[in-house]
Order: sequence, then C-alpha cells, then structure tokens
Amino acid sequence: MDLQTIQQHPTFRQLASERTRLGVAMSIVMAAAYFTYILTIAFWPRLLGYPLCSGTVITWGVLVGVGLIALGFLLTAVYVRRANSRFDSLSQLLLEDLR
Repeated sequence: MDLQTIQQHPTFRQLASERTRLGVAMSIVMAAAYFTYILTIAFWPRLLGYPLCSGTVITWGVLVGVGLIALGFLLTAVYVRRANSRFDSLSQLLLEDLR
C-alpha cells in the first residue's frame, strides 16, 4: 500500500478535512479571545483594572485572564472528545478499508 492510495481514499480525505476544520476553528477562537484580551490591556487598561466588587483587590483583568486559561482547557477537552469519538471511528474505518 502506498501513500498516494491512502491520500486518495475518501475516508482519509474526510478525516483530514474534519480534523483541519476543527483545529482551525478552535485556533481562531483561542487567538481571537487572547488578542482581544491583549488589545484591551494595551488600549483600555482601566477597563480590566476595576475591582470585581467594592472591597476586593481582585480585578476584572484577573478574572478574564483565568477565563482565558479555562477556555484553553475547554477547547482541549472538546478536541479530545471529538478525537476519541469521530476521528477514532474514521481512522478505524480507514484501516479496515485498506486491509
């Protein structure tokens, strides 16, 4: 079995396409959230400097920063779930077809 045969297989093309779309979409979401945070720090630092409530030293910037980290974990979990379900089943189907 050669590489060209695998690359032309419809299941392989579908698997590669779905993985690429999901990866690009998640990368765009994370990059947009991160750059929005950085641009807010650069141009409107007071906005993130406000305390969450009166009497606390924790600011909105800290909360949003923790939210960005949580978003990274969430996107990773979504990708792992998708990889362990859809992508694994497509990989298994591809292996069976190529035997």
